[in-house]
Amino acid sequence: MDIILLNTSDLPIYQQIKDQIIEQIMKGQLLEGEQLPSIRSLAKELKISVITTKRAYEELEKEGYIDTVVGKGSFVSLRNKKILKQKQLEMIQNKLKLIVSDSKKYDITLEQLIEMIEMFYKED
Repeated sequence: MDIILLNTSDLPIYQQIKDQIIEQIMKGQLLEGEQLPSIRSLAKELKISVITTKRAYEELEKEGYIDTVVGKGSFVSLRNKKILKQKQLEMIQNKLKLIVSDSKKYDITLEQLIEMIEMFYKED
C-alpha cells in the first residue's frame, strides 16, 4: 500500500490517508478481504501520530470501506464496490446541488459553470 503525504496540501493528514486508501480500493489495488497495515505500523512507516492513523481508519470503517476485527486487524470490506460507488455518486450529487444553487444566487450561467467544471476536471 502506497501512501504519499503532502505537507503542502490543504487537507489534514488523516484525510490524505483516507482518500488514498479509498482510491486504491476503488481502483482494485487493494482487494476485498486484504489486510491493511496495523495502525501502529502505518503510523511508524509514515512518521506520523498513531492518533492520526487511527482517525483515518475509523472514518474508513464508518464509511464502509474497511472492517476491523478486534485482535486481528483491519481489512478491506467485503461489501459490494457498486454500493460504495453509488454512495460516492450520491455525495457528489449533493455537493453539485449546493454549487448549482449558489451559482444561481450569484447569476452564474450554466455555460460558465460547465466551463469552470471542465477547467477543474482537466487540472489533474
